[in-house]
Amino acid sequence: MKTIVLDDSNRVDFKNNVDSCVGTGRLGLALTQEYLEELEFVQKEIGFDFIRGHGLFSDDVSIYHEYLEDGQTKVEYNYTYIDRIVDKYLELGIKPYLELGFMPEKMARGTQTIFYWKGNTTPPINYSMWTDMVVALLKHLRSRYGEDVLEWPIEVWNEPNLPGFWEHADMQEYFKLFKKTFLAIKAYEPKFKVGGPAVCGVKEEVWIRSFLEFCIENGLQPDYITRHHYTVEMPNRVGHYDYHKLEDSKMRIENLRKTQELVDSFEEFRGTPIHITEFNTSYTPRGVIHDTNLNAAYLAGQLAYLGDVSDLYSYWTFGDVFEEEGVPFSLFHGGFGMVAAGCIPKPTFWTFAFFKELKRAGDNCIWRDDNSVVIKRGDKYVGILWNSSADTKELTLEFPCAESEYTLITKTVDEETCNPLKIWHDLGEPAYPSKEEVKLIKSSAYPLITTEIKTASAEIVAADFSLKKNGVVFFELKPRTQISDRGYHYERL
Repeated sequence: MKTIVLDDSNRVDFKNNVDSCVGTGRLGLALTQEYLEELEFVQKEIGFDFIRGHGLFSDDVSIYHEYLEDGQTKVEYNYTYIDRIVDKYLELGIKPYLELGFMPEKMARGTQTIFYWKGNTTPPINYSMWTDMVVALLKHLRSRYGEDVLEWPIEVWNEPNLPGFWEHADMQEYFKLFKKTFLAIKAYEPKFKVGGPAVCGVKEEVWIRSFLEFCIENGLQPDYITRHHYTVEMPNRVGHYDYHKLEDSKMRIENLRKTQELVDSFEEFRGTPIHITEFNTSYTPRGVIHDTNLNAAYLAGQLAYLGDVSDLYSYWTFGDVFEEEGVPFSLFHGGFGMVAAGCIPKPTFWTFAFFKELKRAGDNCIWRDDNSVVIKRGDKYVGILWNSSADTKELTLEFPCAESEYTLITKTVDEETCNPLKIWHDLGEPAYPSKEEVKLIKSSAYPLITTEIKTASAEIVAADFSLKKNGVVFFELKPRTQISDRGYHYERL
């Protein structure tokens, strides 16, 4: 059994930005009931600052329109849907992270599209038409929502280094898009913050380096550098589903650190914030790992270190209302979301909820390693422990304690205590579960809560933890004072 002796005077640098941003599918999905129910649940339990999704300018949001008048083609904008979407976001306490894409069909130079919902991924016919549309939207949002809009981050496009997302993955054409967009926004209002290049996976180092060199050559100063972060090898597809092997967690963090070092190697950009505008394990919406306890435990190890190498990181996505590869065929289908249909929290949901609890406890971190984080707040301790291996790990924490008696509260998520995927499997994997089945599955999707009275010995409280396979445990240790009502004796019960 491993023993960790904690020192409450120790200070460990731990940047916890777990609630900075979360991803969504295309923005048009925010017009549906199930989507909003899942987002409301996530916001109530966790509460993210920003939300980022695709399709702001895609035709289902219906902003860009053309009409003929006196033999001339004229342009008009329709903000009915985007207002409805943003109104609801703000009502739920979350603000848009504005990803500028994709191309309205009538403005697009080509016909290439991506996804089931056919987002156009080609450059504009005319860049002035594009920048006029972008600036007009910002003016509208500012008029409707006030000066707070100036704090909404803006990102130019999504994954232009992948040919599916940007025709031919044309680097120079993307740089043109960025420059035109950046200059137009800053000419309208310099206080808006704009970043890019939002790359993912392929030639990341080449793209980011070339992007920074282009910005220097053209006198551009992006407010942050954006990229994506996924942690699996190439998938093996069977039927509707993708099966992956996870990459080494430390190696993936080092990959992000290299991006930070690359940015800082340019004197002009040293200290520029880095935003990870998408991250998860699998990068496909049929990645079966997303529904598992392994996903939850592995991502705990990522969340413990992501703040070291980025100022904002956005989990892709909050919910399973998502249609990149079409409407899902089943309840548990490997969707990106931390919440399944019916507002069923997956194990990964609790990893984020636990890290949010750490953030609420403050930034006085006294311990962090590859399997644990401990925060000291006043006279109590809070922490997270995780185990992404197949073997049970036994662990003892020794806490310096000034009081004589303490209460230890634990919340456990592992394959035995909080595993809705297993319940669904044992029920026969119903693709379209009944209300009664959803209720049963949902009841199994919450942590096991236990409490224990701990007595200090020589001003030390020792607490033993058993971390089972793919387990995540949140704990709180706080002083206990018992004031019983007259005549009440718990021991006599």
